[in-house]
Amino acid sequence: MNNFLKLVNFELGRFIKVYFILAGITVASQLIGMALIANDYLEMFNEEVYTNGTSIELFVEYYGEISLLNLQYSQWFNLPITFAVAVLIIYSFFIWYRDWLGKNTFIYRLLMLPTARINIYLAKASAIFLMVLGLVALQVVLLNVESSMLKWMVPANLRADLGIMESIGGLHSGGSMLAVIIPTSFIQFLIHYGVGFMVVFILFTAILFERSYRFKGIAYGVGYAIVAFVVFFAPFVVEIIFGRNYLFPTELFILEGILWIVVTGSSIWVSNYLLNKKVTV
Repeated sequence: MNNFLKLVNFELGRFIKVYFILAGITVASQLIGMALIANDYLEMFNEEVYTNGTSIELFVEYYGEISLLNLQYSQWFNLPITFAVAVLIIYSFFIWYRDWLGKNTFIYRLLMLPTARINIYLAKASAIFLMVLGLVALQVVLLNVESSMLKWMVPANLRADLGIMESIGGLHSGGSMLAVIIPTSFIQFLIHYGVGFMVVFILFTAILFERSYRFKGIAYGVGYAIVAFVVFFAPFVVEIIFGRNYLFPTELFILEGILWIVVTGSSIWVSNYLLNKKVTV
């Protein structure tokens, strides 16, 4: 366990500078966006009420009250989140391939450490998962800061003070990135992040196929990924093809949980085999 934690800490340390840059971009973009959106709303209010003579009640009725949703539907909010997600997806590949780059390939030093090789695999996956949760935690803090910022800038009669979970819940019908990264229930959290973690394991296994068999490994890796996704999504595919719901939601959730265990467990088992039998020092 001690060696595993050291490996996780090591992987986090290798990405920490880029990670802080991602966090900084997210903070700066959202706070600047909140200030600009609130300022634009107030300018529109001043023009309509004090220049055109529109009553406050009519202005609010026509334009609506400003809330966190105004920010969360904007590119100031969604672009940095999308960028961070894209960087972490790319890093899911890079976290393995950089160990093979250069004259002194670092992967060989990792494989010679006095610890089970599967710990390297699990440490890399855990590092990515912790980084994702870290950005989610940062976003929750930012939402509270942005809510306070909005209250400071805009009078109470012109704004709708939504709670954090209330604003997130309102986004699930609108397509904001926030509705995906911050689920409103524990079940949704399990689904979103469980599937995400499973995808990381499948991706890692596909990469190890390529590293083990080179050109043939690309076909093996792609084939494995296709089979894994087909197995996991088979219940949904069957219901779509036949146009019927054969299972109740609870039954479907339990079945998908079992398939998740099968696919994730298979990915870890296959990766352990490849690391011990096919990837040599």
